[in-house]
Amino acid sequence: MEFWLGCAIWGYKDWVGDLFPPGSRAADFLHLYSRRFTAVEGNTTFYSIPDAETVRRWAAATPEGFKFCPKLSKTLTHQGLLAPTIAETIAFLERMQGLGDRLGVVFAQLPPSYSPDAFDDLQTFLAAMPRDQVNLAVEVRHLNWFEAEPNERLNQLLTSLGVGRVLLDTRPIYTCPDDPQIASERRKPKVPLQPVSTAPFNLVRFISHPESQYNQPFLQEWSQQIGQWLQQNQQVYFFVHCPVEQRSPGTARHFQHLLEQEPVPVPSLPWDRLETNSPLVTQLSLF
Repeated sequence: MEFWLGCAIWGYKDWVGDLFPPGSRAADFLHLYSRRFTAVEGNTTFYSIPDAETVRRWAAATPEGFKFCPKLSKTLTHQGLLAPTIAETIAFLERMQGLGDRLGVVFAQLPPSYSPDAFDDLQTFLAAMPRDQVNLAVEVRHLNWFEAEPNERLNQLLTSLGVGRVLLDTRPIYTCPDDPQIASERRKPKVPLQPVSTAPFNLVRFISHPESQYNQPFLQEWSQQIGQWLQQNQQVYFFVHCPVEQRSPGTARHFQHLLEQEPVPVPSLPWDRLETNSPLVTQLSLF
């Protein structure tokens, strides 16, 4: 069963005493996180490209079967056109190979300014990538990509190259009476959800609401969709974000329990397999 679940990051100090045992050191966060979840989105690479030794250290801190899904650095994706960064992007992908079998999907999050007018640039960029060595995915944010003709053209391109389309679901934070992003440093875009599969793997970024009742109908939808994908032998990576990041692990764990009730149940989380009397085990009380 090729399903991986996690959060956007592994090192969040307010998880200490909740996801992590009281007194946990920052140096141990990745080790502890990887004994609870099976994957991490790895937002850290968007802001800073790690050196080769750091990448090897990340791999060594995690158990067999754990996956990192690094985001391309913003120096590669947010400086205009993509084609001029081909050589640097290939170097980034080679650096990520240091994760070995811990490497999942590498994805490019394109800025809202990157429109379908740059389609030829995107095609050139993706065609130059070593797709036989790494699974790649793309997240678009310019609203014109979601119009019928550009949307179909993009899906055809990605399918032809075996590149995934990142499925960003921001519905929970935009179909609620409040605005949970008021105190958040980074607002998520309000873009239409495109539940399309363009590769043998799927990467979902679920932007959850801090209050569980606003997430529930969408999590129910995703549990059914993921069940279908797994029946089709597709890989699935599902990452939970939240404007109040402290809530993300609880929402992810709740979603795991929903999936375990599907006709094709997913394996239990390492978090749930920890012995209840282990000094490392603490329980979230959100649900």
